[in-house]
Amino acid sequence: MTEFHTILTHPGSAHKDEFVACCLLLTEANVPIFRRDPTPAELEDPGVCVVDVGHRHEEKLNLFDHHQFSVQQAPACSVTLVLRKLGLHQDAQEFCDWLEPMEWFDSRGLVETARWLGAEPKLLRRLNSPIEGALMRAFAGSQQIQPGHFLWQTMKLIGQDIRGFLENLRARLQKIEKEGKILSCGSEGREFEVFFLPRSEPLPEDPAMGLGRFIERKGWKDRIVGMIYPDRRGEGYGLSRFNDDQRLDFLAIESCEDVHFAHANGFLAKTTATAERRLCELMSLAWRGH
Repeated sequence: MTEFHTILTHPGSAHKDEFVACCLLLTEANVPIFRRDPTPAELEDPGVCVVDVGHRHEEKLNLFDHHQFSVQQAPACSVTLVLRKLGLHQDAQEFCDWLEPMEWFDSRGLVETARWLGAEPKLLRRLNSPIEGALMRAFAGSQQIQPGHFLWQTMKLIGQDIRGFLENLRARLQKIEKEGKILSCGSEGREFEVFFLPRSEPLPEDPAMGLGRFIERKGWKDRIVGMIYPDRRGEGYGLSRFNDDQRLDFLAIESCEDVHFAHANGFLAKTTATAERRLCELMSLAWRGH
């Protein structure tokens, strides 16, 4: 995107959309953030990214405000506009479950968002995070956030995390497509299917990342009941439910010699077994379906 030396967003109360938009912009440049209204000259200067204020959306000038959009348009917020500029909006729509509610909340408000989600407004209030609240208050109380400041570093980290997730997930899904496969487990009349991802090198930091997304994208969410994937802490594998399918109870295999961990709620187990046949046997022992 066009080089810039400053990020500017509105003063006063802070909201998640301009906060996250600024976080994403920090992945492009290590620049200060100012919280004040833009001057006419700044609105014409592409070196100043103007976020969530200014009543203009012009990518070439790095202007990212949505408040002038018609209510007839699909919900959008400043994060939407920045993601589009970075070429990440399509992937974010597919992979970031938080994006659409954020777009609704910022452009339609709490009550309309709750109605869209089929929930009571008070339920959304109960989901407010104290971590989020502390960050928003710190952001709202700052007139400027300079590189190196703790809040600036935190925002940079958040932006890098979101962008890294989006840029890496598609490649991860392609790898799963290439290396994973469906296993049929169980006995005759009690067959069921699980998704198996064999060990490969180098092993990802989170070997289970993307498995659920992959299964859903393939249209297998009503077909697959469990997952087998490399254990990042050992040479064996993790065994888990898919979509918390209660027909798999891994407490049933906690006494097996090659099972060194089974969660007390029965949704997860870890095994030293590596042979595909044995992994399927353990899944079968945990199966409570009919």
